[in-house]
Amino acid sequence: MTSTSSTRAHEPAVHTPEDREPADPTPEDREAPSPGGRGAPPAERAGRDEGRAPVGSPPRNGLASRAAGAMATLAVLVLVPYAHPSLSRLRVLTPLPEGEGLVVVPAPAPVASVGETTLATETTEQAELRQPEEVALPAAAAELLPAAVASEGKPPRPIEDPSGKAMAPFFRALAAVERKAPQSIARITYFGDSIVASDFVTATLRRKLQKRFGDAGHGFMLMANAWPGYFHNDVVRFAGPGWQVSRVVGPFAKDGLYGLGGVSFRSQGAGVFSRFATAETGTYGRAVSRFAVDYLKHPEGGRMEIKIDGESREMIDTQADQAGSAIATYQVPDGPHAIEVRAHGPGVRAFGVWMERDTPGVVLDAIGIQGCRIRFLDKSDDAHFAEQLRARNPSLAVFQYGMNESEDGELYPLDQVESTMKAVLEQVTAALPGSSCLLVGPMDRADKKGEVYRSRPVIPKLAAIQRRVAAQVGCGYFDTFGAMGGSGSMGIWVQRGLGGADLAHPSGAGAEVIGRWLYLALMEAYEGWKASAARP
Repeated sequence: MTSTSSTRAHEPAVHTPEDREPADPTPEDREAPSPGGRGAPPAERAGRDEGRAPVGSPPRNGLASRAAGAMATLAVLVLVPYAHPSLSRLRVLTPLPEGEGLVVVPAPAPVASVGETTLATETTEQAELRQPEEVALPAAAAELLPAAVASEGKPPRPIEDPSGKAMAPFFRALAAVERKAPQSIARITYFGDSIVASDFVTATLRRKLQKRFGDAGHGFMLMANAWPGYFHNDVVRFAGPGWQVSRVVGPFAKDGLYGLGGVSFRSQGAGVFSRFATAETGTYGRAVSRFAVDYLKHPEGGRMEIKIDGESREMIDTQADQAGSAIATYQVPDGPHAIEVRAHGPGVRAFGVWMERDTPGVVLDAIGIQGCRIRFLDKSDDAHFAEQLRARNPSLAVFQYGMNESEDGELYPLDQVESTMKAVLEQVTAALPGSSCLLVGPMDRADKKGEVYRSRPVIPKLAAIQRRVAAQVGCGYFDTFGAMGGSGSMGIWVQRGLGGADLAHPSGAGAEVIGRWLYLALMEAYEGWKASAARP
């Protein structure tokens, strides 16, 4: 383990409520708050005395009041269009299309300052975010995208790899897993924005790869929900309130040490804890052989206790003369288990936990950072981030960004989008010279005026930038925008139940489609690589 340089303790922070969205700085990373906060307090009641009966009057019958009459009239007007099909265009209670499980994220509130915010709510099971193992796509989507309905087949776009060797390290790891080589794991570390933060797309890809090659564990998870929409499928997670957090999207850590997942968690006192366990239902995530706790040793470190299956396993003193990453690993018999990380005082800084198995297979870390642009990854201390990447040692690093860059439009100059993206990818490939790299291009994004959907002009520009940078750095590229159908496709996706109501995110069904496409594109490229390797 190497150490990074450290700064002294954090300055006192101004805390913001945890249920607000994370920092999502303006294109210039300004600290000015957004005019749209959590909303104004409820309006005071007006006209309290209106319609009040005189003193001594008999009590009124509420059903005979003017208000009740108005409500009855409104109900009739709403229900009349349902009496005959010819009036269907006047209906206002039309249900959402099938498959409209939306991933809609409110606009983030910028917190681009140095400090911490308190996670005031517990991390619990969020059943509404769970992606079923088998997702039934809307019938309307089958008409539009017949290839998307099939579980197997040819992807609408291939993995682009001008060098012909960008994906080779990952494919070698897959081949070792496929022949069941001892200790073989094909590990994927998948960075992204809010889509990945909810484990959409990544859950589908993880499950399909594990179904074919074997389940070698769930991978990396943050200590707690750093954002309301943070979620992981096929694992049980719980954390008590009270963790203090700094994030690459703000508020920023003074020392730039965020771990692998872009979030630093610090205990204010004793009793703050996080718990992770194998899944209790379903096909995936039912066993673990190894837990790893990713934390920071530093001059003001506190003590944390590790419990496995309810039994104390170790008390760790995280105090050290210099700050540096540390990994505590715990072997367990392969099967269902739980780990708990509990602070016994202030100063514990932890980043996350990963779960793996001692069996050949695939692991996929879903590292989603809500409100993130790829350039924000560079807010981490360079040596620390490289250290974290090497500790995880993925066979494939994936980057799926563009949604928040499209929110910036061209206010953040596109030449700087390109140069900062290239700098981040060069940093990652330098830290992981024996790994593959893949960029997953942006989805289409639309605005609606009246009944017309129009794609944002910046989307094809961002896609072209990503394709160009991928080729320059030596990464593969998947053209999501082209696979969807190019300009104008998001409007069609929304109408067919594959797009979210915000015209930016996929629905649950849409995320399933993109996950299938990525799997098919990877397997197509993998089979081509195997065929090429087999030729004399």
